Amino acid sequence: MDLNDILSQLETDNEEEIERVLHQYNGENNGTFTFDSKEEDIRIRLCQGLLAVLGKQVGPHCQSTCLETLRILSRDKRVLGPVGTREGMLVLAGLARLRGGEEGGDSLQEGAQTEGEERVVVEALKCLCNVVYNSAAAQQVGADVQLARGLCARLQAARAGRHEVGLFSLRLLFLLSALRPDVRGGLRRELRAVGLLTEVLERTLDVRWAGTYEAAPPDPQAPPVPTEDNDRAMEALKALFNLTLSDSGDEGGDHQLRLITAIMRHVLMLKTQTEDKTEEAHSHAINLLSNLPVSCLDVLIDLPVQGGQEEYNGKNMEIVQVLLDFMEKRIDKQGANFKEGLTPVLSLLTEGARHHREIRRYIKKQVLPPLKEVKVRPEIGSAVRNKLVRLMTHVDMGVKQSAAEFLFVLCKESVDNLLKYTGYGNAAGLLVARGLLAGGRGDTQYSEDEDSDTEEYKSAKPYINPITGHVEEPMPNPMEEMTDEQKEYEAQKLVNMFDRLSRQQLIRPMGVRKDGTLAPLEEALRQPAPDNYSSDSD
Repeated sequence: MDLNDILSQLETDNEEEIERVLHQYNGENNGTFTFDSKEEDIRIRLCQGLLAVLGKQVGPHCQSTCLETLRILSRDKRVLGPVGTREGMLVLAGLARLRGGEEGGDSLQEGAQTEGEERVVVEALKCLCNVVYNSAAAQQVGADVQLARGLCARLQAARAGRHEVGLFSLRLLFLLSALRPDVRGGLRRELRAVGLLTEVLERTLDVRWAGTYEAAPPDPQAPPVPTEDNDRAMEALKALFNLTLSDSGDEGGDHQLRLITAIMRHVLMLKTQTEDKTEEAHSHAINLLSNLPVSCLDVLIDLPVQGGQEEYNGKNMEIVQVLLDFMEKRIDKQGANFKEGLTPVLSLLTEGARHHREIRRYIKKQVLPPLKEVKVRPEIGSAVRNKLVRLMTHVDMGVKQSAAEFLFVLCKESVDNLLKYTGYGNAAGLLVARGLLAGGRGDTQYSEDEDSDTEEYKSAKPYINPITGHVEEPMPNPMEEMTDEQKEYEAQKLVNMFDRLSRQQLIRPMGVRKDGTLAPLEEALRQPAPDNYSSDSD
């Protein structure tokens, strides 16, 4: 459709004709996300024209149609100049029934709304989401006019039956808190948004409390969480994630964070309409738990153990098992982005195991049971240990470090224990990074619990190749039939090859310093050898 014809109609006062041409344009471009750069100037003028119409006293149907067109145009960040201004943002905020608290006005403009008026609010919120996401100028204006204050007032009002209004209000709050650190700070300190979003989650997910930090478990016979409730909960979780990125102790302190932990436990127990949606909900809950102080994680396990639930030393390990299942599912997911999908749950489990003895013992029992099979390389197989050891040599540095650190903590940060389960070759990257090539332990102090080796491992231990971590089949000795002169010749030949490569700087021989870090060989040889560390078992 010719955009000049639309511009001509916008300059008239004929609402019916404006609606007609815009409705046709919207139908043709509803799925358009890339635009012709040659029409950029006319699309800018079209945005200006739409804002001019929206600033007049036109009917709700005309307003919603104009807003739908503006929403389509706002997908192109190059044409948002007129919309990202103070005037443009105030027009949209007014139509969304929001006011930021300027000029002493109320932060919420809400009243009885017809279906058409509610559609205007929804379309205006959608436009604001697009514009804030795509325009830095709009983000600044949104902070200046305190849109977040109006959004918090709306969420506090908790008006029922308006799913899309609540959904896009939460989404806009998420975008503002993600893109503007100053807004994020104001939400935490002045608007008490952490507590507000916690209440939104409680209402949306119908959380019922059985104790101070114990949500009543979902009824196994209850239907899955409705799609609309789940969608709103996901937006609230994302916004809470932003607000807890830095220290949120200034709002509600430890009590508020432990309350969030209890609600996250509840989320991890819920099922939604589809498996993918359930996985998404669990992923957001895990991301949020990763932001909270590790001292709050005892809320996940300090619950009464019901019949059939996972238990260890009197602690309820049901959620820890859910996290382990989630981790393994993410590892098995073909073509997945491990950095985004796997590292959060690995980090959460690692910190939980590092600071909570029962969690570590339970996870180790599942992931690193006493060794029996030592004839197969540790990275080969379908057990969780095999999968994690494979990740220790992953191409992504973050993934390999997360997997290695997880296993290291399960081994109480003992190099000897780690090598027993992984082999030196797989663990070398972690040991170099930690300066533990000479052996020893990490810095964390662990309890002196015991986990004795199996008879199978004890009998095979002398024959295990420490580099590969398994018992290798005997290989024929290529030097068996050589004379002493031939052996000496081959040895000298090898020395010369290394010397030539070193002089050409193709390789650099390295050694291990006394502190366990790498150094050029000549430097390492000048230092005395480190004392041997005694091994311990877990």
